[in-house]
Amino acid sequence: MEQSQKDKRPHVVVLGAGFGGLNAARALGKLPVRVTVVDRKNHHTFQPLLYQVATAGLSAGDIAVPIRRILRKNENTEVFMGEAVGFDLTKKVVRFKHVEVAYDYLIVATGATHSYLAHPEWEKLAPGLKTVEDALEIRNRILTVFEEAERQQAVEGRHDELNFVVVGAGPTGVELAGAIAEISRKVLVHDFRNIDPAMSRVLLLEYAPRVLTAYPVSPAVNNVRHDGPELIEPVGPAVGARA
Repeated sequence: MEQSQKDKRPHVVVLGAGFGGLNAARALGKLPVRVTVVDRKNHHTFQPLLYQVATAGLSAGDIAVPIRRILRKNENTEVFMGEAVGFDLTKKVVRFKHVEVAYDYLIVATGATHSYLAHPEWEKLAPGLKTVEDALEIRNRILTVFEEAERQQAVEGRHDELNFVVVGAGPTGVELAGAIAEISRKVLVHDFRNIDPAMSRVLLLEYAPRVLTAYPVSPAVNNVRHDGPELIEPVGPAVGARA
């Protein structure tokens, strides 16, 4: 990753291979510069479909593509897997675990993460949905709940309530809550002998007074009330939804 003394082209380091980082790298591929793309993963994740992996609608490979494959036509670009641990903006250096990389221009496109509202201890109980690993963890938890309920009903004659709580009614939260309701009502409804998955309850919680607050109020947004979880009247600042 050391800059060649013979290569006088400006060196651009792009941190992150999400939508922003990849778009930047693609545009730079047409310019007389040398590009280094670094990401913690060796694949790009199509995040809008993570909820489908989380609810077993898609496999992880359907939404994850190797970064090198995406950028292989960019002859001025190299890709490395790594995580930045610091910067020296004066020296124009990015520090990684075992190496420092000099740059002429730096693009930081590392994305965002979810918030636990100053309660990091909640993360163990409620994983976010930003990575393939998150989606697989959620899928495992969802399917395990049904399996455990089936065992309880067969052995004990009763089972714990099948309640699923999704916090955040943005696009991902709405899609995830709807997908959980769909697999409960349609996909799994005939797969169990002792329980009725359709009796599951899905709660969609949102601090704002309505769902999808990033979008203007429209008939399409209002139709969320009739597709997937059924919204009930909000209590205070929270919106409840149930399947």
